[in-house]
Amino acid sequence: MDEFRGKVITDADLTEFRNQLAQYEDSQLGTFYKYFWEDLLYILESLDTLSILRELNFRNPISLEHYQALKKQCGATIFAQMLLEDINASGRDSVLGFWESLFVLQNEHPHPNLLGVLDELIQTAEILGQQIMLDGNGPDQAPDLKSCQKQHRENLLEKNENLVEHRAPGLTNESQSFNISERYLDLIVVSSHRFRSRPQHELIATGGIHEHILQKNQSYLERITPNRLFRWCHRKRCVPQTVLVSGVPGVGKTTLMQKFVYDWAKGKLYQRFAFVFFFKFRNLNNKDELSLVEMIVDEYPYLHSQLERIFHNPEHLLFIFDGLDESRGQIDLKQKQLSSDPLSKQTVNTIVSSLVSQTLLKGCSVLITSRPTRLTAVETSVFSRISEIMGFFPKEREKYFQHFFSDYTMAQKAFHYVRENGMLYTFCYIPSYCWIICTVLSMCFRGQKNKFTSTVEFLPKTVTQLFASFLSNILANHCQGGSIDKNFLISIGWMAESGVNSHILSFTKDDLETFSVDTSSHLVTSFLMESGQSPNVSYSFLHLTIQEFMAALVHYLDYSPERLQKALDDAKSHVDGRGEIFLRFISGLSDSSTRSLLKPYVGDLSVQASKHVISFLQKSIPTPQTQNIDYRKVLNVFACLAESRNKALVSSSIGSNTHFEFSEFFLAPLDCTVLAFILESCKGTEVLDLGSCFIQTEGLERISPSLHTVTEVRLTNNNLRDEDVSRIYSILTHPQCRIQKFSLRNNGLTEESCLPLALAINENKSLRDLDLSKNKLAGADFYQLLAVLSDPTCKIERLALQEAKLTPEYCDSLLSLNNNTNLVFLNISSNFFGNAGYPHIQRLILTHPSLKEIKLGMNDFSEETEKNLLQLQKRRPEVVVTL
Repeated sequence: MDEFRGKVITDADLTEFRNQLAQYEDSQLGTFYKYFWEDLLYILESLDTLSILRELNFRNPISLEHYQALKKQCGATIFAQMLLEDINASGRDSVLGFWESLFVLQNEHPHPNLLGVLDELIQTAEILGQQIMLDGNGPDQAPDLKSCQKQHRENLLEKNENLVEHRAPGLTNESQSFNISERYLDLIVVSSHRFRSRPQHELIATGGIHEHILQKNQSYLERITPNRLFRWCHRKRCVPQTVLVSGVPGVGKTTLMQKFVYDWAKGKLYQRFAFVFFFKFRNLNNKDELSLVEMIVDEYPYLHSQLERIFHNPEHLLFIFDGLDESRGQIDLKQKQLSSDPLSKQTVNTIVSSLVSQTLLKGCSVLITSRPTRLTAVETSVFSRISEIMGFFPKEREKYFQHFFSDYTMAQKAFHYVRENGMLYTFCYIPSYCWIICTVLSMCFRGQKNKFTSTVEFLPKTVTQLFASFLSNILANHCQGGSIDKNFLISIGWMAESGVNSHILSFTKDDLETFSVDTSSHLVTSFLMESGQSPNVSYSFLHLTIQEFMAALVHYLDYSPERLQKALDDAKSHVDGRGEIFLRFISGLSDSSTRSLLKPYVGDLSVQASKHVISFLQKSIPTPQTQNIDYRKVLNVFACLAESRNKALVSSSIGSNTHFEFSEFFLAPLDCTVLAFILESCKGTEVLDLGSCFIQTEGLERISPSLHTVTEVRLTNNNLRDEDVSRIYSILTHPQCRIQKFSLRNNGLTEESCLPLALAINENKSLRDLDLSKNKLAGADFYQLLAVLSDPTCKIERLALQEAKLTPEYCDSLLSLNNNTNLVFLNISSNFFGNAGYPHIQRLILTHPSLKEIKLGMNDFSEETEKNLLQLQKRRPEVVVTL
């Protein structure tokens, strides 16, 4: 994160900054404060609380205790809001002191949003007030252009004011629409430049990094709210004119653009743009050659007579192109054949490239959205700002469920079910997944009283079961009006598979005819959405993952050994991960209980296909002798096994592999869920090394139900916290716990963890080796932990308390370890015992009944004390003393 490294602030810098702010009147300072309000909230939520409060207190004395307690009681968001409001209410000196505090804090806390705000305040100081007014009021317009602009706003409002929420067939025959302001939930957009390599399926990859980014990189996560997209970019040191927003399918790119356009049309956002033109690439696919004027007039015919005058001020124009990944033509943003004439007929590629390159309407702004995978083949350096939609934060996930279900109790029940199911919850950062999950669970919980009740009430446990349930809901509804056309499902399945292999999301009428898809079938609208107007109509699946599910299902509907084997080999060979979800679905359908969900509507699915897939999985499982194991490929196979729910297959194929080493390999929460299933199926695992895997809270939550089955568990260096010890307690106190060796070395545990650890050790019957090194355990509660470790009934044989922040006063209590007659190894090195602790440690070495080895190095002993400690070995040669 070098671009976010803070500068070293000198006294001269601070004086210059203070003098610059002093020039502004109170009204101007108030305008700036309001303008940066959302940024300041996020900065205060992200920065170290004590650091900001100390800086503020240094300039304007405040109650540190009050605000620290406020954050602890009410959370970071309420704390930030209250602090900002209090500063604003306290007057000019407090506001100036606040800005100075932020300016100084960039030394030690170079948060990108903090640097961006300070940069914008300093670099654009002379014009910032004018820019704020321009964004609020817009540029001056001639009366007739103002009238034209009003008509344009009304048109965009009409098109974008409602969010359409699809409902499951059987719940209601009509989609429901809501005002976008009432139903829109914040999507997290962050600065990103991660498009060069995509070795994983984008949904899995983004789902994996989602919690990783939110938890580990909070201090370096540059959040880009919609009103920041075209504001000063700290990374590029400019106000961007070309902006790229990427995001996986269904994460909300189009919804974000819809809200952006709606807010502009309502006068709430970026009024610097006199006209916004919103296009979707999928609607431009059938355009061979056209001019920019024709492109605009096709979409907005009422602008025809005014376009020439509108083009006179290109700096007041914004072009939005949504869905680059849905463009059937290659978009080369670095091409040399560019256009400068709005009337010249060109390909869509040339027009878009010319706008981005500023040869066409120089000074205009361009905003493009795309899936990440499409961007690996696009020159993204032409964009001034690149951002990525990360989807929902956990709070927004829960809000979505509350919005979907009118019944609060049912919403809570559904969310709780998903929260407890790692397979489903991990994908809930994607709004469209939330919709599919809610759709299925609403049918399950309502338990409609018809002959298909047993199917409807089936609660999905895997992603395959989720989509099988979703499809069964659709088919159940259509069964009421007649029989299901199995041939239609087969035709659409083969088209889906072709699209997955070719990265095609949008299909033409010719594509449907090629695969014999009957567009007159009553099932069409349940799977495909139409875009454009006749004769230029295109079709796409409701969601890419539905397309991937149908691509897998067709092999069970129309089994061919040759086609299935080719599909499996192709999916496995794709280096960009495009086949991963397909493989998980085809593996999941090998489970008979999953296939039974669809049996009432399509009959028996191929058992031969199931056997074929199981054989494929068996051959894919790496053996213990495999050299240079690719952990990602191993986890992909494990994920397929988890989807298959085939514990017997896992046990027979992996059971002989008793060591799982994932050290220093990032494990996402979904990976942990998959590993939990593998461990549960094997039951005889000897070693599980999760050191430096960054599993953290959610990862531990996902894997904890199966950790008790392992003999040796290593959770070293995972940034676990005191709040995670409740999970560790449940693991160690499980009635069938097999753990003999447990490492929690180098985590974030403090004395608050000591009591629950003590209770767990006291109840546990298997533990023999415990490493608690490099945790800050010193404190009053440490004595309770020590008491349990010193109990005559304690079975711990090897104990490591290296670098636990222990001081001389603990040495006397360490003598109580004499009561543990099982202890043979003790590591208490790298503490702070000093010479004062020597008498107690000497006595421990000389009197402990079973001790064989003790490590004491790096404890601030004098040379003489170290010499005396080593000489103790002569008096008791059976104890090895290491310094």
